Amino acid sequence: MKRVYVIIFSLFAVGAQAQSLTDGLLMPKGAFCTGFLYTHDQWKDYWEGGLKRDNANIGTITTQSITWMGNYGVTEKMNIIAMVPFVKTHASQGTLTDMQGIQDLSLSVKYRFFAKDFASSGFRAFAVGTASTPLTNYTPDLLPLSIGMASTNFTARVTGNYHLNSGWYINASTGYTLRSNVKLDRPSYYSDGQLYFTDQVKMNDVYDFTTMLGYYKNGIQAEAFYSQQNTLGGGDIRRQDMPFVSNRMNYSKVGALLMYYLPKPKNLAVRASFSYTVDGRNVGQATTLMGGLLYTFHFSSKNETVPQP
Repeated sequence: MKRVYVIIFSLFAVGAQAQSLTDGLLMPKGAFCTGFLYTHDQWKDYWEGGLKRDNANIGTITTQSITWMGNYGVTEKMNIIAMVPFVKTHASQGTLTDMQGIQDLSLSVKYRFFAKDFASSGFRAFAVGTASTPLTNYTPDLLPLSIGMASTNFTARVTGNYHLNSGWYINASTGYTLRSNVKLDRPSYYSDGQLYFTDQVKMNDVYDFTTMLGYYKNGIQAEAFYSQQNTLGGGDIRRQDMPFVSNRMNYSKVGALLMYYLPKPKNLAVRASFSYTVDGRNVGQATTLMGGLLYTFHFSSKNETVPQP
């Protein structure tokens, strides 16, 4: 289960982390966890290149999304995870019109390829492959109000998890994303000091890194995290101009997450998180809140009722 991305400042990241592609947990074999997550992301100040500023022509940008997610335990070592967000954007000032719609479908395979237990601790290593593509014909050319970047992406990720039997754990996860070209509804554009006579825009690849320190035991998960994304190329927002889809969008975020499996009704979990952008380039300084309910169906006779390391 996962998290979404901005200007997309926030859209490029929508959800990109709920139980998650970056954590050290797996649903048990035959278990299907599904539910909806609501995300509220808002920013007023943003980085125009390296210059932090606000803009009275747009005011405050708010992005809301509701994401359906499903995570199925195919085996004790492998999960399949799917997500589809519905996204709505709004500017508090100026003439830009709100946009909304279904964004991208993402499908992931998460596989635990290494496990080693010690006397009072354990280490796990995971590989994750993700493919995502737009489900609707939305435009990426009206940032910061476009609902997504409209590229088809392929991400390869590796995650390491070291946990103590007492419940404390530390995670580190890194991913590399290949992005396809995107098509604009115009025959030419100007970007990074050059005029292009084409409707095709090259999207540079993205590198991300996340580390977490947390506690997970008896159906309670609490963690603090730091995440970073770097676009490997692209220009800056031009002075007093709108952002462009191929701009270099970098950010560093800190946040916290809490998940709790309720005693009753059994198999129902509450999940909530908070994050804040502490530094960036061509992104908004966003405050992001997420909350949702997840229910797990069990299709096997195994005793495990919650995700396992």
